[in-house]
Amino acid sequence: MRPEDLLRPMPEGLYCPPGDFYIDPVRPVERALVTHGHADHARPGNARVMATGQTLDIMALRYGEEFCAERQVAELGEKIRIGDVTVSFHPAGHVLGSAQIAVDWKGTRIVASGDYKRRADPTCLSFEPVPCDVFITEATFALPVFRHPDTVAEIGKLLDSLRHFPERAHLVGAYALGKAQRVIKHLRDAGYDEPIYIHGALKKLCDYYQSQGIDLGVLKPATVEGGKKGDFSGAVIVGPPSAFADKWARRFPDPVASFASGWMRVRQRARQRGVELPLIISDHCDWDELTETLDELAPREVWVTHGREEALLRWCELRQMRAKPLHLVGYEDEAE
Repeated sequence: MRPEDLLRPMPEGLYCPPGDFYIDPVRPVERALVTHGHADHARPGNARVMATGQTLDIMALRYGEEFCAERQVAELGEKIRIGDVTVSFHPAGHVLGSAQIAVDWKGTRIVASGDYKRRADPTCLSFEPVPCDVFITEATFALPVFRHPDTVAEIGKLLDSLRHFPERAHLVGAYALGKAQRVIKHLRDAGYDEPIYIHGALKKLCDYYQSQGIDLGVLKPATVEGGKKGDFSGAVIVGPPSAFADKWARRFPDPVASFASGWMRVRQRARQRGVELPLIISDHCDWDELTETLDELAPREVWVTHGREEALLRWCELRQMRAKPLHLVGYEDEAE
């Protein structure tokens, strides 16, 4: 049996013929298995959706309760029969509720990792290595130049700036699902106990994280109506990166523009965005973590998708590990 008989790329997404389902489809399908709640992987309009309970909750928060006709909760580690195949969901370490999906059929196991990271993250379960014949890996930061620094040290840069510039508001751009809550939680774990102000686009998801036992401390709305610019002197304000390009950001006193992303390793990107305080904090693996994961799993074959595929394919070739690109379209590094 060829692995391609079990999973193959189609225009709608990664398709499993013997199970008749898609993983993270980019177009509406009859049955979808979803790895996590980012919009490039979890889209509304599918008839039936299987995902972890937290991912289903997040999809409902983002798209409304009617985002699909039928939901099925996948408990982590539980084996579920679909058609002729068995599937199971395992922690991916990417964001709250994220999971890798293992697909077993006729003695072959393929693991679709979705997006994943190996760094410790106080807002989600850690990545679980799952032995497999074929591992499908993302390649968002699959170049040797991408080596993410220590997260605690990056948060320390923000805290140092707050101490040095107590009169300035610190605006931190962070994606609404996962990154924003992670930055807030890291600040709390570092001892920052002042109220943190959030853009309205973050409220539902921050409330949900709090409901799942992730203590984000006191969060207040980042609005200036009824107050003055000076009210935010020395404050931390977290919002989606898109909000920092509009007049919302100009409401705050002499703001320090910050952005939490793995792309802040690239100075030109930071300059293009007008970022004064880049924070290299990523929800994806860096080069070393990607290659160490492949060494640890030692699959018979590696399939590489959405990202810098060529360098990782070459790394596999040098280690005599079979590898190929999947050329899936529609996945856009939304979380970065």
